[in-house]
Amino acid sequence: MHRRAALALPFLAFPAHAQTWRAPSQIRILVPAAPGGTTDIMARMIAQHLQARWGNAVVVENKAGGGGTIGTLELVRARPDGSTLMSGNIGPQSIAYSLFRNLPYRADQIVPIAGTIRGPNVLVVNNQVPARSVPELVALIRNTPGGITYASTGVGQSTHLSPVLMLQMLNAQAVHVSHRGSAPAQVDLLAGNVQFLIDNLTGVMELIRTGRVRALAVTSAERSPQLPDVPAMRETMPELAGYEVNTWFGMFGPAGLLREAVVAVNAEVNAWLDLPETERRFAELGGVKMRLSPEEFADFVRAETEKWGGVIRREGLQLDAG
Repeated sequence: MHRRAALALPFLAFPAHAQTWRAPSQIRILVPAAPGGTTDIMARMIAQHLQARWGNAVVVENKAGGGGTIGTLELVRARPDGSTLMSGNIGPQSIAYSLFRNLPYRADQIVPIAGTIRGPNVLVVNNQVPARSVPELVALIRNTPGGITYASTGVGQSTHLSPVLMLQMLNAQAVHVSHRGSAPAQVDLLAGNVQFLIDNLTGVMELIRTGRVRALAVTSAERSPQLPDVPAMRETMPELAGYEVNTWFGMFGPAGLLREAVVAVNAEVNAWLDLPETERRFAELGGVKMRLSPEEFADFVRAETEKWGGVIRREGLQLDAG
C-alpha cells in the first residue's frame, strides 16, 4: 500500500453544497469485535441514545475477526447514506495500516465522525499467577521460556501490540493467543488458559474492582486516577522507562457520507458525551470522553496512524491480514 494513500483521510472531500439530511428509518452500527468489550459497549450506548433522539431503529451488529479488519471492510462496502456507521478503535482504524501488508481497505475509504472514549490499557494476570508486580511477572516469563501465554483481543489491536512492545523492550518472549474480542480474551484469562492480558482499562475495570484479576501496571505515562495504587508500566523497571500506550474509540462512516450526516451524528455523540449518566459510566469504565469536532477527530486519527506506523517500522512488525 502506498503510504500517502493510506493516510489520506477523506473528511475534507465532502460535497460543500447544502443538503438536508434525515437519518434513515433503520441504522446499524457495526462493531468490528465480539460483544462485551469497550468497542461494543460504546456502540450499544450510542445506539440507545440515537434511537431515543431520532425515533429510528438503531441496531448493533458484531462483525469480529481479523483484528477488527473484517468489520471495517463491511463498513467500507456499505452505502454512504447514513444507514451504516461503525464503532471503531485504535487497532483497525490506526495500527492496521502499517501492521498488515495486505489490508483490504484504505484510510481514505473511512470517514472519522466523532471520538467517544479514551484511556490506558492495563496489564492484568489471573489470580493463579504468583506474580504481584511487573518485575515478578517478567522473572516468571524469563524462567519459563515459551511457557507463559498472553491473550489479546485480536491481531493488530493495541492489546496485541502493547505486550509485543513490552516484551521487545525486555528482550523476553511469551506466547500470543489471539481472540475475537475482549470478552473471549477475558474468559480465557479467568479460566487460567492464559497467564496475562493487556486490555483496555475500560474493558476490564469491573474484573479488577471485583478482584477476579490482579492489575500490575497501566500503560499510560502516568498512573490512572481510577487505579491510583497501580503503577505506570514505565515506573516498574528500568528497561520499560520509555513505555507508553493509550487506546481510544470513536464513530466512523463510509467514504462519501454527506457532510450533513457527519455533522448530525457528531452533534448527537457529543451531546451524549455531555450527559451526566454517560460521564458516570465512563468513570466506572476508567476512561475519559473524547469530545471532538469531525475535523479534530480526523486530525487525531491521522496523527495516531503516523505514530503507530513509526513504532511498527522500528519494531520490524509485519503481518498478513485475515
